[in-house]
Amino acid sequence: MKRTRSILAAVLSGLLLITAWAAFAPPAAAASLQEVTNFGDNPGGLRMHVYVPDTRPASPAILVAMHGCGRSGTGFYSGSEFAALADQYGFIVVYPTATKQTAMGNCFDVWSAASKTRGGGSDPASVVSMVEYVEDQYNGDPNRVFVTGSSSGGMETNALLALYPDVFAAGSVYMGVPFTCFANEADFPPQTSKCVNGSMDRTPQSWGDSVRQAYPGYSGPRPRVQLWHGSQDTLVPYQLLQEEVEQWTNVFGLSQNPTTTDRPQPSWERKRFADTGGTVRVEAITAVGAGHALPQTGMARLAIEFFGLHQNDPGGTTPPATTPPETTPPPTRACTATVRIVSSWGSGWQGDVDVTAGTGALNGWTLTWTWPAGQSISSSWNAQVTSSGSTVTARDVGWNGSIAAGQTRSAAWGFIGSGTATAPAVTCTAT
Repeated sequence: MKRTRSILAAVLSGLLLITAWAAFAPPAAAASLQEVTNFGDNPGGLRMHVYVPDTRPASPAILVAMHGCGRSGTGFYSGSEFAALADQYGFIVVYPTATKQTAMGNCFDVWSAASKTRGGGSDPASVVSMVEYVEDQYNGDPNRVFVTGSSSGGMETNALLALYPDVFAAGSVYMGVPFTCFANEADFPPQTSKCVNGSMDRTPQSWGDSVRQAYPGYSGPRPRVQLWHGSQDTLVPYQLLQEEVEQWTNVFGLSQNPTTTDRPQPSWERKRFADTGGTVRVEAITAVGAGHALPQTGMARLAIEFFGLHQNDPGGTTPPATTPPETTPPPTRACTATVRIVSSWGSGWQGDVDVTAGTGALNGWTLTWTWPAGQSISSSWNAQVTSSGSTVTARDVGWNGSIAAGQTRSAAWGFIGSGTATAPAVTCTAT
């Protein structure tokens, strides 16, 4: 489905908030962040770190996760949830570090002509070399390569999706700008930029043409795109989310009107754009009230779910799985659940429910509890909820029902409760 190595080998040889070339490095030790030097062609001069989970399939998926200006790959590793999710679902994470210096610090190049050229002499080509390295060293699955990034890293995500649609299956962009938004290096600093001064407005056709011209003649499948932005972002204006939507919906030939809208969390407003077959090709999520500070807690998980990585069975290549004796009973599919009080106000409160699998993986869960007098649920998300008197029953909605053995799905279900904030005891039943 994805790339042809011979083509890439030939091609590869020739901002904002939130460093490659020494002796050959051996494969990184599992479950620790390791730097890789001499990973291949590196025209952008990037540094590479890789996180390989203890347990993974024979051919694991790959996620590239990129930081914002002034930050580093190691910082994005420690400050985001992707490595923990990799432990849970068995995919490998690549953390590049940008080295190009701007007024905003080190940022990924999205302004130069080379950064807008497939196989050009800049950062996108270096990132693809990192992907190739992981495929070769860890038998990474070339059909399941994904990319995400925050701010400068989000902008680079859009560039990679445009330039290398045969490499990446999907991407999740936090606080980004459309591909080719920056005219040149002088246009990059926010103080002088036409891209991020709040007035950028091109037609969907113009934005879409920029993507199509990035790989002329390409007729294969395009990567699905998830877009995030804070409604109060003034550094990379919120208005640019709409420009990104226009770019990618035009690339897919979709209507500018979403096919569905919902709220994965109370302050997350999601618009989904699906094709005639019902597959969501683009989704745009507004973090209401958020500034230039994404991803927030839980957003990485939603990105992983958009990619489909939450359906992975991590497998057991390291260490090898052990077959139990025939007399050993099968693992018990038990589960536990805990209500966390997220916030409260005069007449209500928000609760998140974490669900943890026992010694066996869960295919689904049902939660029940009994409220004290005067309490009830006024709204909820990510569960089918019924009430009988003071007893509440909540069931998963499919995508959030699968939990690997011994793992916890944080915020598997959330709700708004009325009355005094109280975390009741919950009974969890595996289904």
